[in-house]
Amino acid sequence: MADIPRDAPKRQPKLLSFEVFWRDHQLWLEEQGYMLRPRYKPDWKPAWNMEDSAYMKCEDHLPAGHRFVLDATRISDGRTVALKHIVADYHNPQEIPINEYFSSAPLASDPRNHCVPLYDVLKVPDTEWDYILVYPYLCPADYPMFSTIGEAVEFFRQLIEGVQFMHHHDVAHRDIMMLNTMMDPAPVFAEPIHLVVPTFTLDIRRRSKFFTRTVKPTRYYLIDFGLSRRYSENNLHPLEPPIPGGDRTVPEFQPPNLYKLRNPFCTDIYYLGNMFRTNFLQTMHGFSFMNKLVEDMVQNDPNKRPTIDEVADKFDKIRQSLSGWKLRSRSSPINESIFRQVSESIRHLYTTSVYIHNHLDAIPRPPDDLGL
Repeated sequence: MADIPRDAPKRQPKLLSFEVFWRDHQLWLEEQGYMLRPRYKPDWKPAWNMEDSAYMKCEDHLPAGHRFVLDATRISDGRTVALKHIVADYHNPQEIPINEYFSSAPLASDPRNHCVPLYDVLKVPDTEWDYILVYPYLCPADYPMFSTIGEAVEFFRQLIEGVQFMHHHDVAHRDIMMLNTMMDPAPVFAEPIHLVVPTFTLDIRRRSKFFTRTVKPTRYYLIDFGLSRRYSENNLHPLEPPIPGGDRTVPEFQPPNLYKLRNPFCTDIYYLGNMFRTNFLQTMHGFSFMNKLVEDMVQNDPNKRPTIDEVADKFDKIRQSLSGWKLRSRSSPINESIFRQVSESIRHLYTTSVYIHNHLDAIPRPPDDLGL
């Protein structure tokens, strides 16, 4: 989601401090084949009048949505991409090699690979450690909301498959959470959406229109390998000092255990299970079938957690046990009002009848063609 600072004024006549990097490298990026938005041109002047309330309709009033990530247009084909600025000695020095590894043949074409593809690596001139990584333009995995249990089940399947693929190739992600799972927006959205405000189109003049995942199945991707590590094939049980990721609830990272060496693959299992727990089991109706598996994944003792292969096997049995009606049932928030529950349930009943008539699968699995 957008990471706009809370204190950013609504009418922004100047760049925010962390946006200056992009302005200072706009011409160089253009030479490399990537065009930034007008806001980042060295001679940029706001397209709005400070006294004019219509500034909200001007795309260039939006600051960057994230300190290290910006959208751009690839000049060669007009495709929108995402740029990530990293400092290799500050960030993980393995981030680029791990990205390149999963983006190389034959792994890149493996449908089990849910690591975000790496298009390009740009070495920033006149610096020793600065790089810009070029990725496909993705959107948050949870926007729009999952409309059915089956859509969420497919999300679970892909994420488990993606982590399993990483573990099979001796890589621990070490920072799995909802913010680090993204979705290919191309199937779901009728036209490209804005990276900062995905509820609007690129020019922010229209609200983005989208299909349900049942109508347009999509793929999910794991991003941000800033804490990831690749281990030797012979190192079956690596031990590492704790490096807390975005999820600060990991039991083995709490005092007095903070300085004990831990197996990062076991921690990945907790991260994945806790993401399912906090974003679905605790906030949405209808996911009690995942309770036992998630309880196993988030056990306090890392050594008692299942391996990712065991998680995949148990989940597959759960998935096969779910009826078509259960999978097609509506995924609704626990805190939803009674009025909305009734109105949306009526709408959902009609929509479901259309889906069944059109022979759409209850678990909307996308084609194995990666597409990105």
